[in-house]
Amino acid sequence: MKFYKSIPIMLLAGIMISGCVSNKKYTELQDTYSKLRERNQELSNKYQDSQRELSGSSSRVKSLEEQIASEKSNVAALQEALNKCLNSSSQGNVNISKLADEINSSNKYIKQLVNAKNKSDSLNMVLTNNLTRSLSREELSGVDVQVLKGVVYISLADNMLYKSGSFEVSDKAGETLSKIAKIITDYNTYDVLIEGNTDNVPITQPNIRNNWDLSALRASSVVQVLQTKYGVDPKRLTAGGRGEFNPIADNATPAGKSQNRRTQIIITPKLDQFMDLIGKAPEQSQK
Repeated sequence: MKFYKSIPIMLLAGIMISGCVSNKKYTELQDTYSKLRERNQELSNKYQDSQRELSGSSSRVKSLEEQIASEKSNVAALQEALNKCLNSSSQGNVNISKLADEINSSNKYIKQLVNAKNKSDSLNMVLTNNLTRSLSREELSGVDVQVLKGVVYISLADNMLYKSGSFEVSDKAGETLSKIAKIITDYNTYDVLIEGNTDNVPITQPNIRNNWDLSALRASSVVQVLQTKYGVDPKRLTAGGRGEFNPIADNATPAGKSQNRRTQIIITPKLDQFMDLIGKAPEQSQK
């Protein structure tokens, strides 16, 4: 562009060197100079336009480069998210497999518990049958026998054994206690606990302080009858009283109080005897 600007100067220099010229020649030169100036201005304008366009193109290129960089960053972020998702999916498969193993293990444990319960039920049935096999159906009618977790509970109402408010064993209790003695004697290595229980009505006997005394004295009376009258080894017997503090019914009603006034005879096999009974327990049928 500097070249175009120097053309008029060169023409003038040429005129000055060649000296004076004719008017016609001067006019032609003047026209040429004007045209060259116009051409120079036109080229200058185009140059400026080109510069502006170049500047705008540079700005657009820079913007496009920034967009490309941003898209590359988005692609990288998406790739990282995809990798995490794949890793999570893989970890999820591991967790699912672990969960399936835990479920299978739980199912096995549940089956073990079911089998143990069936075995326990069978053991209770065998124990009940063994302990009552020496009694006839008629003899069993006055005795309530239950087996809970391998322990035998024989519950007797107080009106079967004692007079009201007394700890002395009545004469009519002999038949009942003879049945109990048969069971105890039949399994002469089992431990036996005689446990007295009362309702919550305070005792008013002058020689008995409270229901604790009454329950313990009643249990002691039964122990001594089993020992002296029916020959049960006293080393196997324990007497205990729980007073009114082990109710099985509501003391607010006469029927509930009657149920709470009871003597329990608890027969407990030793561990090795449990094992023997387990061996005798019948197998459960497979379904």
